[in-house]
Amino acid sequence: MPVFAWKGETLEEYWDCTLKAITWPDGSGPDQIVDDGGDATLLIHWGVKAEKDPSFLKRKPSSEEERVILNLLKKTLKEDPKRWSKVAAGVKGVSEETTTGVHRLIQMAERGELLFPAINVNDSVTKSKFDNIYGCRHSLTDGIKRALDVMLSGKQAVVCGYGDVGKGCAEALKNERARVIVTEIDPICALQACMAGFTVATVEDALPTADLYVTTTGNCHIITAEHMKKMKDQAIVCNIGHFDNEIEVARLKAIPGIKIVEIKGHECPVHMYKFPDGHCIYLLAEGRLVNLGCATGHPSFVMSCSFANQVLAQIAIATRKHEVKVYRLPKELDEEVAALHLEKLGAKLTRLTQEQADYIGVKIEGPYKADYYRY
Repeated sequence: MPVFAWKGETLEEYWDCTLKAITWPDGSGPDQIVDDGGDATLLIHWGVKAEKDPSFLKRKPSSEEERVILNLLKKTLKEDPKRWSKVAAGVKGVSEETTTGVHRLIQMAERGELLFPAINVNDSVTKSKFDNIYGCRHSLTDGIKRALDVMLSGKQAVVCGYGDVGKGCAEALKNERARVIVTEIDPICALQACMAGFTVATVEDALPTADLYVTTTGNCHIITAEHMKKMKDQAIVCNIGHFDNEIEVARLKAIPGIKIVEIKGHECPVHMYKFPDGHCIYLLAEGRLVNLGCATGHPSFVMSCSFANQVLAQIAIATRKHEVKVYRLPKELDEEVAALHLEKLGAKLTRLTQEQADYIGVKIEGPYKADYYRY
């Protein structure tokens, strides 16, 4: 099986690899896509959009990564002006397992721009509550420690966002006995953070005192260049959301007089940014995923839950015809994925009697919760 990836890729190399991975020897493309972050899906959709409206490629990029994508599409459309329409027509569907990727799919579906059916794997409980919470709880601090070998106990840490990823990160830092501040826009998540014992404040409130910042939101411009100018000396900044635009890396590099010192190379990227006033900050993994850039990501057991859902979604795409919209896997499959992982942990399920099942209105074999149940 060809692999189009290696450790330490530049942005240009990464997107060129993405292109090669979805380009068959005869110039065609895949029948089905297993996506993780929505990058393959984005490339196809942006390619089709550019075919229909060439001015799309002339817009001002919002980030360095977007600039790379637009340049790649310009190149491919010069070679074949109808390339992406032909690729999109051959795709039966995509399964997507990240929050960011699913947001993109839903937005495209709402705008009527989605080109093929999509299955939302991210919101399977055995993905979002396991990969996002427990996976990040393990791999965030692993990445930070490998990068800087810093003691987290006693440090003041800011976790931007308290969704599932933020919950796992905040818990990991709390377990290290860091003093954790959470930032949130959502009052429900903010209240959850308070009830979990965290201080809820803004990034601006924390700038004079915080030692560590972690972005987890999947949104853009969470840590700005202006924020980093005001951080305390030797503050650490990293991201565990999907894109590097959670932290304004491009604007940070463009600050007049900024000096960049490479502390560790591409195997575990760590850079010191020294500001004209003399203070410095450490940026991990160049603002991209710190748990992958500076460590090895989530352990295989928790990823097995996610990938089991991906396999089930791909079987559904291959064996059933779907309308062009975003689907979720049924609850029965979610529970099956969980059940398959219990034996490894030595767990033994209690079985309902028929009377008990009738009393709460479920089948003995499940599913045991309604779709709207919040685990």
